[in-house]
Amino acid sequence: MSVSQRPPHLAVALDAPGVPGPFEAAPYVHLARLAERATLDFATLGDTFARPGPDALAVLAGVAPHTAHLGLVPTVTTTHTEPFHVATAVQTLDWVSRGRAGWQAEVSRTPAEAALFGRRPAAPAEALWREAADVADVVGRLWDSWEDDAEIRDAATGRFIDRDKLHYVDFRGTSSTGEPFTVRGPSIVPRPPQGRPVIVLDATDATDAAAREAAAAHADVALVRAEDPDTAYAARAALRARAAELGRAPDTLRVLASLPVELPAAGDAAGLADLLTDWHAADTADGFHLRPADPARDLGRLVDGTVPVLRRRGLLRRSYAGTTLRDHLGLDRPVSRYAARTGKASA
Repeated sequence: MSVSQRPPHLAVALDAPGVPGPFEAAPYVHLARLAERATLDFATLGDTFARPGPDALAVLAGVAPHTAHLGLVPTVTTTHTEPFHVATAVQTLDWVSRGRAGWQAEVSRTPAEAALFGRRPAAPAEALWREAADVADVVGRLWDSWEDDAEIRDAATGRFIDRDKLHYVDFRGTSSTGEPFTVRGPSIVPRPPQGRPVIVLDATDATDAAAREAAAAHADVALVRAEDPDTAYAARAALRARAAELGRAPDTLRVLASLPVELPAAGDAAGLADLLTDWHAADTADGFHLRPADPARDLGRLVDGTVPVLRRRGLLRRSYAGTTLRDHLGLDRPVSRYAARTGKASA
């Protein structure tokens, strides 16, 4: 089945121009509920050490209990942070949301960001993205380090886990400064409900070949900022071709065109539906990641104006069929690589 014969995946960015305090979830709860009313696959929330703003992962952990279906994808940077902590934090979000977590990996490029930590200088983008690829690799291994049935909770014997079903990952990677780093594991959090939360990478920057390489190797969803359908189509083809060269099944990589959205009038909302319809009919991408200029204004107009048109055209579901973000994206729940090796994978 071609892309144009399937409804496109739809996601939205919740980043607002007037950012509230770092742990204020209430404004984002309202936006997330709007996105869920529209039956979108997931919402992203950006984060950076470069300027004040919300702690994206903490905010979306606060949003999780107030939503039931929407995927929640915070940005967590891989630079200056420990891979083990990234893994356990996203695992915890997957448990809190009952299988709706994702992780958008990002890098920290500036000397000012490096100075906040004082451990190492800023590095070139290529080195940062190579490090991010290693972090994505080891994070996936940590998520796999508990087999699905590792928890036994046997009150009679006092055994909480089957230690034979916890695995050391023994990973060795390279930091952005060229120094090696190691992660032994296993994780301290049980395997997430999704097995592995969804990894999202922005594969846009033409100057960062290493960013595209990381996406081809490790992303479940790649975002491509394109101004025309031909650019998006070419980017998806290149990412999937490289994924195949790296030994992945290319159709397991979802490539979404990431588009800016500004809806100061109702007619623009209908026009957005036409644009998405045309791009989808041209097999441009597997779906769309919409970036409203002002989510507080634009998201409501998208829900009331764009969504009904897409539904009438059969391009957007009316209700969620599954319960996890992997369900929404049509991605299988992966088996732990360590269970598969030992022949102990659960059904």
